[in-house]
Amino acid sequence: MADRKEVSGQPNTAVSAFDPPQRPKRNKFAFAYAILASMASILLGYDIGVMSGAGLYIQKDLKISDVKLEVLMGILNIYSLIGTAIAGRTSDWIGRRYTIVVAAAIFFAGALFMGFAPNYAFLMVGRFVAGIGVGFACLIAPVYTAEVSPASSRGFLTSFPEVFINAGWRVMLGIGAVPSVFLAVAVLAMPESPRWLVLQGRLGDAKKVLDKISDSKEEALLRLADIKEAAGILPECNDDIVAVPKRSHGEGVWRDLILHPTPTVRHILIAGIGIHFVQQTSGIDAVVLYSPKIFEKAGITSQSHKLLATVAVGFVKTMFILVATFLLDRIGRRPLLLTSGTSIGVAVNRVMSGTISMTFLSFSKAITIGGVFFFFMGVAIAGWVFFYMLLPETQGKTLEEMQVLFGTFFKWRSTMRELEKNKRVDGNGESNGYTNSISQIQLGPLTAK
Repeated sequence: MADRKEVSGQPNTAVSAFDPPQRPKRNKFAFAYAILASMASILLGYDIGVMSGAGLYIQKDLKISDVKLEVLMGILNIYSLIGTAIAGRTSDWIGRRYTIVVAAAIFFAGALFMGFAPNYAFLMVGRFVAGIGVGFACLIAPVYTAEVSPASSRGFLTSFPEVFINAGWRVMLGIGAVPSVFLAVAVLAMPESPRWLVLQGRLGDAKKVLDKISDSKEEALLRLADIKEAAGILPECNDDIVAVPKRSHGEGVWRDLILHPTPTVRHILIAGIGIHFVQQTSGIDAVVLYSPKIFEKAGITSQSHKLLATVAVGFVKTMFILVATFLLDRIGRRPLLLTSGTSIGVAVNRVMSGTISMTFLSFSKAITIGGVFFFFMGVAIAGWVFFYMLLPETQGKTLEEMQVLFGTFFKWRSTMRELEKNKRVDGNGESNGYTNSISQIQLGPLTAK
């Protein structure tokens, strides 16, 4: 039993003895906090939706070329990389909650700049400021949501940011300040991330939060034990305030992650970057952003009809995101990826979104609108093959099991069968422990040494 972790405060109870309840009821606190945090993604979704329609009036009012319009539309995704780069360190310094407030405040300023822009240059300044706010939101919303979500509904809750992304042009742009103000006020009702609280040595506060957002008391204890172990806090330490061992700034970790990754880390990097690359290169943002132009090429000349058709595109996209949200924890992540055809992934996502958005009009002039959609179709087909061959299913898997699966690349199916067989054997009492069976087939540590 030496290999079984003991939960703090309960020395006679092993973590492996805790079995999560069958079909647990969704935790209302985690649900509410995930909703509030994911509202940060409204900042990006609002910008995409508004710019799609406002682009028609901006080009006419400011008399700018298609190239300038492309840059204006897509540059926010590139600017957001600055916010993404700053947000990680900021959230470690002031906490996840107040980082969301910072995101809202920055976007508020950017929205006002855009709403009162007298010319193209001033409008680009507004896009720059708003882009930094969007970068903050894109990083912190999924991080906070994942850290407060119980394992039973993490897939469901972490899909909320994508849902919120899809929910006279000066008024259309300037009113973007409204959701950012509401977001900043709503943060007051949210608790801080339990992981961040533990990293600050505030174990008592972390316990209270975990008790509210976990499906059971046992799961709260298990999650606290895992976070304490990751933070380097001794399992038997149960004080409300503790001293946390100093951590490095992470330069060595990033160097090992990029230059000397283990097979497991390499597989995770390829899978994560590949998902974001395919998602944006398939044109999903560009189609929404340039819907009026697409429908104009299709023969729709009425401005009101073009805007109505654009709304229909956004509505259909949002509906299918909602469908995927409710299916994530039922049929798994992998089938949804095949059906649809954290920092590096976000960067690739934003770069590809910006690139596609800033080249769509020129691209369509070069190979026609039909040619562009054939290109997007080819990317989607290539993505389907990538998802099918390289991405293992993670539904219902522990982090240890995922570590094993992601270290086997194309052999993940046989590894999954072996894991399932060992799990069944352990359930029949014919093995010395499922933890041992995992360690026997594990290919290497998750982090490079």
